[in-house]
Amino acid sequence: MKIKVLAFAFVLALSLVFVPVVLAAEVEGDGKEYTLRVSTQMADSDPFCEGFRAIASRVESRTGGKLKILVYPSAQLGSDEDVIEQALQGVNVAVVTDAGRMANYVKEIGIVGVAYFADDYNDLVKVQGTNYWKECVRRLAEENDIRVLSFNWFAGARQFMTNKPVKKPEDLNGLRIRTPGAPAWSESIRSLGATPVAMSWPDVYTAVQQKNIDGCESQHSANWGLRVYEVLKYINKTGHFQLLNGMIVGEKWFKTIPEPFQKLLIEEFTKQGELTSAQNIELSDKYEAQMVEKGMEVVQVDVAAFKEAAKKAYDVLGFTALRKQIYNEIGKN
Repeated sequence: MKIKVLAFAFVLALSLVFVPVVLAAEVEGDGKEYTLRVSTQMADSDPFCEGFRAIASRVESRTGGKLKILVYPSAQLGSDEDVIEQALQGVNVAVVTDAGRMANYVKEIGIVGVAYFADDYNDLVKVQGTNYWKECVRRLAEENDIRVLSFNWFAGARQFMTNKPVKKPEDLNGLRIRTPGAPAWSESIRSLGATPVAMSWPDVYTAVQQKNIDGCESQHSANWGLRVYEVLKYINKTGHFQLLNGMIVGEKWFKTIPEPFQKLLIEEFTKQGELTSAQNIELSDKYEAQMVEKGMEVVQVDVAAFKEAAKKAYDVLGFTALRKQIYNEIGKN
């Protein structure tokens, strides 16, 4: 009898060990399960991807597993433009994007992606409190079916990465430089003296090797992740773009999930955007030092000359008056 009791106790203990753990939902939905895929061209080691995984963990926990987030780095789901199109069709995908690309839908938002619009992250944060910015976000949703979850993911200042030193705009003449394929970006790079070439970020390494391009302009988290130090020699410190990224989903998909889940996604992406931005600011100098250790050289440039050259991009894009309006609203000279 004693043996039977012990055996029963042992079986009971085993059954308790293997009972599935049910997460307690802090944020209640409608009982259904939802999945959101996050797409980015950035490498898996990039701080952005680390941030997305942190969001995924918190969201799954807070919804009792009813809302899951899956992260797809290195353009696994396709180019940003392709994935944005998927989002517009109602696919359950979030895309890392920027103001330059969003200008394809609301032209005025593109000014944030023009060279030397902002001096630092603080300028960009101030802009998001303006009526101008709020109107752009409204038009993206109501006129273009693009829902902004957050637009506070700062990737850092972008520099020209080349195989010849660049100290002034004239030094860029004749150089084919990779930049994202949106007017704000391409006109900026053209005004600074280079020939803009649009291509997927993961293709840059091979394109440099094959001499299809002469370099790129990019932030250090991306430079380090792609190992550009293996194919490029100089870090030219122009700091021409202060790269602010946003997270968007299609309005069609967004409206299919329960309202508490909608609010949760906005809350979590905004919160993590602040954390990841602070991390990127801290890591930028570290990445640069590591690339120097790998053999790259830092070139100090004539920033005033580059800022003067950039004015042409505002004229071409029709943003000169808008820049003055926004600067007045945030108190910037």
